[in-house]
Amino acid sequence: MWLLLSFFLVVLAPIAGSTWYLYARAVDQYASYLGFSVRSESGGTSTDLLGGLATSLVGVTSSSSSDTDILYKFIQSRDLVERVDTDLDLRAIWSKAPGDPIFRYTGDASLEDLLDEWERKVRVYYDDGMIDLRVNAFDPVDARRIAEAILDESTVLINDLNDVAREDALRYSRTELDDAQTRLQAARKAVTEFRNRHQLVDPSADVQGQIGVVSSLQQQLAEQLVALGLLRANAQPNDPRIEQTQLRVDVIREQIKEERQKFGSETASGEVLSELVGQYETLAVEREFAEQTYITALAAYDTARAEAVRQSRYLAAYVKPTLAQAAEYPERSKLIIIIGGFLALLWVVGVLVFYSLRDRR
Repeated sequence: MWLLLSFFLVVLAPIAGSTWYLYARAVDQYASYLGFSVRSESGGTSTDLLGGLATSLVGVTSSSSSDTDILYKFIQSRDLVERVDTDLDLRAIWSKAPGDPIFRYTGDASLEDLLDEWERKVRVYYDDGMIDLRVNAFDPVDARRIAEAILDESTVLINDLNDVAREDALRYSRTELDDAQTRLQAARKAVTEFRNRHQLVDPSADVQGQIGVVSSLQQQLAEQLVALGLLRANAQPNDPRIEQTQLRVDVIREQIKEERQKFGSETASGEVLSELVGQYETLAVEREFAEQTYITALAAYDTARAEAVRQSRYLAAYVKPTLAQAAEYPERSKLIIIIGGFLALLWVVGVLVFYSLRDRR
């Protein structure tokens, strides 16, 4: 009798109460399903950097497991629950069954209680880079709205990750470009200040002009020396042509001497021309190097920007948020079987413990 009474109280009565509640009080719940994964696409470019060899890369589309891990955690996070609740009012949605205190939302206004309800109503399944969700609500439209909100917020997160990745990829090249531009501006400014200070556009050109004058005078001197030699060999010693030719030779030599002295003469600023040429050549080399550095940095920045645009992540939803046509939950028969099996197991263990204790006495 005690065994029958205990079986009735521990097993049959709770099963009967659960069955009554599930079929009489529990409100139907509708499920909306959603499935997506994060895809990463990168395309190649052919870039010839300052005459270098071009490298061709083939675009690739693949799944990004690390981003999917982040998204999996995000879906279960407090942040997402707060965002979705702000848009949809989850407390009102999950409280639409006033006669069902077990399956409806019974928490207070705290976000912690809402997060607990989120874990009950939103189930997340993660397998091999793919995320599947099941969202339950007492209205099929509400369930789909929650699933759509999750998809939208996940898309926003992936876009934010894209922006951060692009910014990280461009930050170094942009810094290098700014430094190269600053260096180029400083080099050009130094050349301009040199020209303004010494009133010379290009001292090297002035020197080259003087060198040309000296070369021309030396050629004329050689011609006059030849003519003078011929006259001395063929004419009379008192021939006036010898004296005139000798005079030309002397004048040309004096002119060459004066022109050569200009190389070491002082300019209007009091500096020697040869020193100015050395200073200008140094500034010109620095400017040329700065220009080459700037061109290299600009090409590297353009390449980094192109690669950052091509290497993008996007959310690929292979199952759009569904609209349920029939209630699937709560699974009444399944719950009754689980409750009955657990209570029966509990009753058997209790009976065995009771008889074990009695036999020891």
